[in-house]
Amino acid sequence: MAEPLKTWVAGREVDVPNSIPDIRAALPPQRRADFDTAINEAGVHEIHAVMRHWMLEAVPDPDADATMERLAREEAERHGAG
Repeated sequence: MAEPLKTWVAGREVDVPNSIPDIRAALPPQRRADFDTAINEAGVHEIHAVMRHWMLEAVPDPDADATMERLAREEAERHGAG
């Protein structure tokens, strides 16, 4: 099993999964099918980039939900004002 990598998110150190099973397990259930497809379609020259993309998506970011909610709210306000 691969040792997890470390990074900092919102001022705290978090593990970054770096094996296919660990990345898949760290993803929300609704993203796992997309991950499986991306991994299974990646060729030898793309696999590292594909894994890096999904590794970062699997890292919990407490600020991300708040940011997405704010962006959705702003988008809804723009559509309501138009």
